[in-house]
Amino acid sequence: MPKILDGAAIAAQIKQEVAQEVKLLAAQGVRPGLAAVLVGNVAASEIYVRSKVQTCAELGIFSDLITPPDTVTTEEMLDLVAALNARDDIDGILIQLPLPPQVDTKALLDAVSPAKDVDGFHPVNAGRLQAGRPALAPCTPAGVIEILKRSGIAIAGQHAVVVGRSDIVGKPAAMLLLHQNATVTICHSKTRDLPAITRQADILVAAIGRPGFITPDMIKPGATLIDVGINRITAREDFDRYFAGNARREAAFAKRGSTLVGDVHPQAFELAGAYTPVPGGVGPLTIAMLMANTVHAAKMRRGL
Repeated sequence: MPKILDGAAIAAQIKQEVAQEVKLLAAQGVRPGLAAVLVGNVAASEIYVRSKVQTCAELGIFSDLITPPDTVTTEEMLDLVAALNARDDIDGILIQLPLPPQVDTKALLDAVSPAKDVDGFHPVNAGRLQAGRPALAPCTPAGVIEILKRSGIAIAGQHAVVVGRSDIVGKPAAMLLLHQNATVTICHSKTRDLPAITRQADILVAAIGRPGFITPDMIKPGATLIDVGINRITAREDFDRYFAGNARREAAFAKRGSTLVGDVHPQAFELAGAYTPVPGGVGPLTIAMLMANTVHAAKMRRGL
């Protein structure tokens, strides 16, 4: 039986460690602070941001939720970011994506001070990450490394294949794996004979954003599968394609009218040595690593 890598349990462990660090900083008169900027009324974004704010409260981190209207301009958002950069009580700035079409997202993310860029999106932090220098790493890729390390999965000397080349997950995940001494191959939609490459992977990271894309014929038996994808399916034919015969999923699908599937086809997990489930795998680590980054930023800004 493959080992299930429990992201929720690992995230809880990291949060516990962060709470302890917050207490130690409090003894020095420091309280880490996170500003969360949520533009407009996108239901999924509202739920996600409020869970981040709630986690801050649980761990003793100060949070400031700022909610500009969806009519906000790029100039107004740049002024807001400049004000947050200047605030000493704010160590991390989180701008929830996506932003309305009239806002220049790239200009806005570039305006965040690299010292407060807890999402790890700023080009300065990307460069530091590549150079192996201290940096705020993107939360999801950092969470992938924590899952592997804390689950006792060897990284050094292993062949890691990353499917997906986004600036947010694929590229930084590849760089972090490289820093852990894995041999890394990055694949994408234009890769020729993708299954031949993925079948070489000791560690396969699926981050391409397409439901069930990694099928059983693309897996080396015994490989570790890290499924970063979170795709919501609502059509019955899609459910049957991925979860036919799964009574637990069937009951949940009948109740909610939807279910989640990752970028890895569930049947592929049967071949794995270990894998992250969806949900409950990589997802919970993203918020945990955001909290860790906020504390890390607070310490770096003060030379602690």
